[in-house]
Amino acid sequence: MTSFLLQVTTAATVATDTAATAANQAADAAAAGDLSLIDLILKGGWIMVPLFLLSFVSIYIIIERYLTIRRAAVNPDSFMAGIRGLMVKGDLQGAKMLCAQNPSPLARMVEKGIRRIGLPLKDIESSVENVGKIEIARLEKNISILGIIAGIAPMLGFVGTIIGVIKIFYAISTTGDFGIAQISGGLYTKMVTSAAGLIVGIIAHVGYHWLSIMVERLIFRMENSAIEFMDILQDN
Repeated sequence: MTSFLLQVTTAATVATDTAATAANQAADAAAAGDLSLIDLILKGGWIMVPLFLLSFVSIYIIIERYLTIRRAAVNPDSFMAGIRGLMVKGDLQGAKMLCAQNPSPLARMVEKGIRRIGLPLKDIESSVENVGKIEIARLEKNISILGIIAGIAPMLGFVGTIIGVIKIFYAISTTGDFGIAQISGGLYTKMVTSAAGLIVGIIAHVGYHWLSIMVERLIFRMENSAIEFMDILQDN
């Protein structure tokens, strides 16, 4: 009878220990699942600070340049038709006023050409081209920075990877043990910084090429309009 009671007691103890272990494992899993984005970012260490700054600069440039290029591209299709009609009538003052009412690179190019009327066509064309170059430089302002960030961000992520590896080997050398506790911190640094660097690099890379395409399209329209303006002068 005593042996039976001992067996029952032992079984109950084992079951209790098993349940406690399972509960602890579930609690650990829940705690791991509750890891917030901020906690994950902090695991990356100090290398996340320059990556965060690069991401902020990239997003700012993309939004600012996008709005600027969109405003520059807003030019009614009737603009050049209006310029042609006024110049055919000889109303240069009206053509200048029409340009002033359209604050766009194209309008500033045409206005410069109108102000040079009376000079040889070659000089007028050179003036229009010079204004066009200035306007293009304004449109492309800071876009090249995105290209630089696209190259730097993944490299910073790689630096974080190296730091993570150093942490792992340092933990192993100081403890003399090769366990999950020794390598987890370094692995966090490696993976978080690598992922962050790639994400920032992708954002900057996509933004750079997207804005460059927008600028190229606008330049094509400006060149066509400049050619049309010179044709108007030659016809008159």
